[in-house]
Amino acid sequence: MSDPMMVHTQSSVRSLLPPGRPKTKGSPLGGQQAEGAAWRPFFSSPRFLLAPLVALTLAACAVGPDYQAPQAPVAEQYARQDAAAATLPVPEADAPFWQSLGDPLLQSLVEDALRANHDIRIALARYEQAAAVSRERRQDRFPTLSASGEISDRRASASQAPGMSRAERDGEQHGASLSAVWELDFFGRVRRAVEAQQAETDATAADLGGVQVAIVAELADAYFRLRGLQVQIQVARDNETNQGDTLRLIEALLDNGRGTSFDADRSRTQLALTRARIPPLEAEAAVAAHRIAVLTGRTPAEMAAVLDAPVALPTLPTQVNAGAPGELLRRRPDVAAAERRLAAATARIGVATADLFPRFTLGGLIGTQALGFGSLFERDSETRVISLGVGGNFLDIGRVRARIAAANSAAAENVALYERAVLRAMEETENALVRLSRAQAENGTLTQAAEASRRAANTARLQFEGGAINVLDVLDAERSRLEAEDLLAQSATRRATALVAVYKTLAGGWPDALPAPQGESVARR
Repeated sequence: MSDPMMVHTQSSVRSLLPPGRPKTKGSPLGGQQAEGAAWRPFFSSPRFLLAPLVALTLAACAVGPDYQAPQAPVAEQYARQDAAAATLPVPEADAPFWQSLGDPLLQSLVEDALRANHDIRIALARYEQAAAVSRERRQDRFPTLSASGEISDRRASASQAPGMSRAERDGEQHGASLSAVWELDFFGRVRRAVEAQQAETDATAADLGGVQVAIVAELADAYFRLRGLQVQIQVARDNETNQGDTLRLIEALLDNGRGTSFDADRSRTQLALTRARIPPLEAEAAVAAHRIAVLTGRTPAEMAAVLDAPVALPTLPTQVNAGAPGELLRRRPDVAAAERRLAAATARIGVATADLFPRFTLGGLIGTQALGFGSLFERDSETRVISLGVGGNFLDIGRVRARIAAANSAAAENVALYERAVLRAMEETENALVRLSRAQAENGTLTQAAEASRRAANTARLQFEGGAINVLDVLDAERSRLEAEDLLAQSATRRATALVAVYKTLAGGWPDALPAPQGESVARR
């Protein structure tokens, strides 16, 4: 069984190729025939076959490649990581990053989402399904037990029993039996199937962590967008107030013969355009609030009163240390899921390869049969069977070879999926880091611009009242103020959502913050 063409033990899953025709040597059970006629009855008795067969099964090899985790190329450091961030501590994979953002309402919303979000509940139910199937698959390594019983009262027809009276044609039959069937896993088909299913279960566990990360990140992103939109609405309303004051001043001057209707119309136009900004922002804020409510497992109406109250954006960290790229790959749930599915695909090659060999099953039955219930447990009513069966598709070489080729191709596909997951993880992290860095720089510049625009608008108003400048200069200063303050609000939102994106790329899920088991809740209904 150590022949490499038989077991297809390639050193790497990247070299998975359709296996060659196995070379078998003698009987797959091996052993030597006992000499001497006196010994034959002893070894031919079925009861003495069980122990050596069990020993052979436990010592048998498993055909197909043994899985080896692939080595993905990883850079030593990130291309876009700021030097200042490298001195900060690296967040833990399961650290609740939302608790460090200084917003109690956000913390409450995230905790509600982790308990009640439907996508997380769906992912948890899928994991429970996979875990249950894995437990079932492990039972295939042991005998399958079954029991049956029968109590019957029968009457044969006159044609079936000619010459017998009616009473003689009546009869009873009673029986009970306990049977067991066990596939002797000489070639590892069952073991590879168990290995594949366990890897799939591990992948669904990683999927669950990935859904948690995605939901928490989406919730935090929607929350910061909502707060940013509320700031933009407030900026528009403040500018609406200032521009309304300017319009009233121009109208007063017009009434005193110092202004023109042209100046008043330009002021009215600017005021109307500022007011027109507010309804779309209110609609976007409502959409973000509705999304937050659904992510926490509630209807939009339930959260409207809580979320509609404006709250300023909290003071957020300016930088995050992403750690080493290699550490990132060990904590990312999407990478872990891809790696586990590659392991499952590799094990399925062994399942397919095992069909090149016969399947041996050991069966046994012990029971009792009698024509009367009183005789059911008498010594002479005993029945028993011990059997060794041979079956499988080992003669259907063409189909088996095709299934092996398909399994190898599936494994090659999963190699590519794993490598893609690695590259995407690196890409997402680099993108998040550069966006956070540039958003921080943008926000600093726009903060200065907004402060300067406020001073300019106030100065223009004073100079206009004193007659030093015309109304056009005032309107231009107020328009610049509105634009600068609105851009500053958008920049603060981008900085917050960029920070969330960095935390998302680094998070690995929170196994201690899961909803109640889904299967148990359904069973109680």
